[in-house]
Amino acid sequence: MKDSLKPGIEYELAYRVPESKTVPHLYPEAPEFQVMPRVFATGFMVGFIEWACLLAIIPHLDWPAEQSVGTHVNLSHSAATPPGLEVRAKVKLVEVDGRRLVFEVEAHDGVDVICKGTHERFLINAAKFVGRVKSKAQAAQQ
Repeated sequence: MKDSLKPGIEYELAYRVPESKTVPHLYPEAPEFQVMPRVFATGFMVGFIEWACLLAIIPHLDWPAEQSVGTHVNLSHSAATPPGLEVRAKVKLVEVDGRRLVFEVEAHDGVDVICKGTHERFLINAAKFVGRVKSKAQAAQQ
């Protein structure tokens, strides 16, 4: 990580919600989801927040050798967003504790605040991480 990775980094990401990011598309094999409303799915919203946090810190990392993974989400999802609306995530890095990063986050869909909370990420050495994942997969096959 670069010396510039410090609390106070802010980032805003805008994204127009397509039909493919609505609840029925979250798990297409789940018939229960197929009958649910076609609104921005919470699972996709979490990914959107992670994306914004990642974009906030990439300039401050030795990317792509150094990356970050999400380790904790504490997010509300307080309003439904139909496809076609633009959502905006505002994220702020509020804590750097070694390789642990904490963000305050909020998202809005142009009508309502749809999300507030915190998100934690952990800095990783990508090659070492991938190596551990491969070892785990091999161990699971035995």
